[in-house]
Amino acid sequence: MARRPVALVAAVVLVLEAGGIVLLNWILSIVVDRQQMSLAGLDPRAMSAGSWIAGAVFGLYLLFCAGILVRTGVRDRAPGGFARIVLISAAVVHGIVGAFSVGLAGWPAFLGLMVVLALLVLTLVAYGEGRAPANGEAAGEPSAGGAPNGPRPAAPGAL
Repeated sequence: MARRPVALVAAVVLVLEAGGIVLLNWILSIVVDRQQMSLAGLDPRAMSAGSWIAGAVFGLYLLFCAGILVRTGVRDRAPGGFARIVLISAAVVHGIVGAFSVGLAGWPAFLGLMVVLALLVLTLVAYGEGRAPANGEAAGEPSAGGAPNGPRPAAPGAL
């Protein structure tokens, strides 16, 4: 299965996205500062600093997610509990931001966010937690009756 390359490609895409987010917020902070924009009486310098800090925090979050994906791809093991929750939260954020981006930034932005969402979900599904086989049998081995593991038909007359 091609789960390693998917995790590594998702990591590269998240690193590029983190750089884009930081750059976008940096440019936004410059525009707000130079035009002395204010919202509800807030100081323009505070809004500029807030934009820069928000971009840096979100960029670090995306880099952390990329690090988890690199570790997952290199080790070829499913991420642990906390790391899995972080990746799920990144997928949810991409889904929500993607839904808003259609009206605000257009279909190309939506498409880009959905590609990242698909890579995250594909990685999470590919490295899904395995289920324990029924009746203590090893995974993939046929049962005593020769049938593969899975639901067994009920005995005749049993409910």
